[in-house]
Amino acid sequence: MSGRFAPRPTRTTVRGGHVVVPGGTPGGAPGGVPRQAAGPGRVRTWTPAGPLDLGLVLGPLRRGPADPTFRTTPDGSVWRTSRTPAGPGTLRVAPRGGVVRGEAWGPGAEWLLDRLPDLLGAADDPEAFEPRHRLVALARHRRPGLRLVRTGLVMESLIPSVLEQKVTTDEAYRAWRLLVRKFGEPAPGPAPERMYVIPAPRTWALIPSWEWHRAGVDDKRAATILRAVRVAARLEEAVGFDPVQARRRLELVPGVGPWTSAEVVQRSHGSADSVTVGDLHLPGIVGYALAGNRDADDSVMLELLEPYAGQRHRAARLILLAGRTPPRRTPKMPRADIGLL
Repeated sequence: MSGRFAPRPTRTTVRGGHVVVPGGTPGGAPGGVPRQAAGPGRVRTWTPAGPLDLGLVLGPLRRGPADPTFRTTPDGSVWRTSRTPAGPGTLRVAPRGGVVRGEAWGPGAEWLLDRLPDLLGAADDPEAFEPRHRLVALARHRRPGLRLVRTGLVMESLIPSVLEQKVTTDEAYRAWRLLVRKFGEPAPGPAPERMYVIPAPRTWALIPSWEWHRAGVDDKRAATILRAVRVAARLEEAVGFDPVQARRRLELVPGVGPWTSAEVVQRSHGSADSVTVGDLHLPGIVGYALAGNRDADDSVMLELLEPYAGQRHRAARLILLAGRTPPRRTPKMPRADIGLL
């Protein structure tokens, strides 16, 4: 959420994590299948219990329109890469009527397909949510396909979240894009061009200091990532914990605070209650949407979200999707590219 304010189509978290999937509609069939340059991958089909909007569910995993680990294609498919416990993998997810078809390549293919339902929100319970405000109820009515993603992976969300600390969204997206393209590995299978799998923890640890600098990453954020990758295995164990315990483990890493840990477990665990605190703009957006208070701070935001205890993150996403944000009063945060210094 750092550096975000006015809703823009390419800033997924500001818009509640919505990615426009070309040619596809919730539950609709894609317009066509891209010609594949490699052999067939492993395939799994899954039928969701209710409406499913791939753009809403998987949108929070995209880090900018040029994210090398995430792509949407004109046929309505969503492609993403992951470094799983079994190795790198590429996953293509496509809606076909009321059925979702997953196809995967690489050593991590089976792992990705085994967890396809959880990734698409099968473990989520949207019926447990009860709107308390008209705006929230309307947003929920308009977005019936919203489910909370659950990747089952920590580092792939932790590293980009650290990169987003206290900088503009564009700066963070640029750093992620440059580092993954330079130090990651090409995506397995017939993935779209310029898709990569994020580097392994050891590779992150060996990135020279000047490469962090060229990507615009200051020493503090780089040091936090280096500390995290040194204990990557211990952090990945947090997937087996409940979100509260997982956040405690993540925050044992110096430089990882409540803002970052919430951003991670929202994706790795599908946590419905891990609302992001410490954000520059979210309190004002929630305060303005629910109480007309654009100057709300974290304490006011949490008080307004108290009726949604247990579902506060879902409520915040619906508020963001409603698009009711306060008009801008100040210029955007200036971009300071340290790579040019």
